[in-house]
Amino acid sequence: MSLVTLREILKDTRKKKYAVPAFNFNGYEDAQGMVNSAVKMGSPVILMASMGAVRYIGLKQTAGMIRGMAESVDIPICLHLDHATDMTLLKEAVIAGFTSVMIDASKEPYEENIRITKEAAEYAGRYGCSVEAELGRIGGREEQIAVDDAQSALTDPGKAGEFAAETGVDALAVAIGTAHGFYKSTPKLDFPRLEKIVSLTECPLVLHGGTGVPEEDFVRCVEMGMSKINVGTEFKAAYTSALRDSVTGNEISEVDPRNYMKYVKTMCQEIAEKKMVLFNSAGKA
Repeated sequence: MSLVTLREILKDTRKKKYAVPAFNFNGYEDAQGMVNSAVKMGSPVILMASMGAVRYIGLKQTAGMIRGMAESVDIPICLHLDHATDMTLLKEAVIAGFTSVMIDASKEPYEENIRITKEAAEYAGRYGCSVEAELGRIGGREEQIAVDDAQSALTDPGKAGEFAAETGVDALAVAIGTAHGFYKSTPKLDFPRLEKIVSLTECPLVLHGGTGVPEEDFVRCVEMGMSKINVGTEFKAAYTSALRDSVTGNEISEVDPRNYMKYVKTMCQEIAEKKMVLFNSAGKA
């Protein structure tokens, strides 16, 4: 199957009460583990590459690798550029074959966020590529993006519908109390805020900062209408943990790198499968 857009992969989520899992990958093994889980669970999946990941792997190489995976299976896969603050890189990703891009201008004043997001949406739209944006500021750290507690700001429900309509985005990341990276304490999600946002816009909503959110909160978010849930840090931690375990678990004379890297694929697949059940996306492919 060819790669699909974010618009396509999210279209029935709110009506059918499920969220599509969106996983950050950093190479072949974790990405393949995520795809394997989607095939096994019959779930659509969004594979996300950060700006750091595409600069490490290569933009065209990333697009080619994930396109090859998608064409080898019969489940919907969307390739998404996550948290792009560089408009030039975003446009290059669209040309390279990404089917979705996120423009993150959330640090800018509201009107400037609209202007930048609209530019990204108009450009991507000419190539049939979807766009996600962020309204409000989600705290924590994700690679080059760091937002401390004082800078974070929850999404204003009254502006969510206006922002989505003005910009023409296909999905909107909202700040309701989650944060990027590992949590120092259990996050407290603002469900009344989410309920109001859902009531004011039909634009698919995105939850960032999924690592460490209590399972019952995930379930509630999905039931309320969240369409896409991002998980990144948990997979990074699993990747490095699997490598450490594989080194200690193999004879020192082992020279085949696949006998080390296969643990990464397996561990990432196991994590992804659990998320697909939790987000109610299993069987929705």
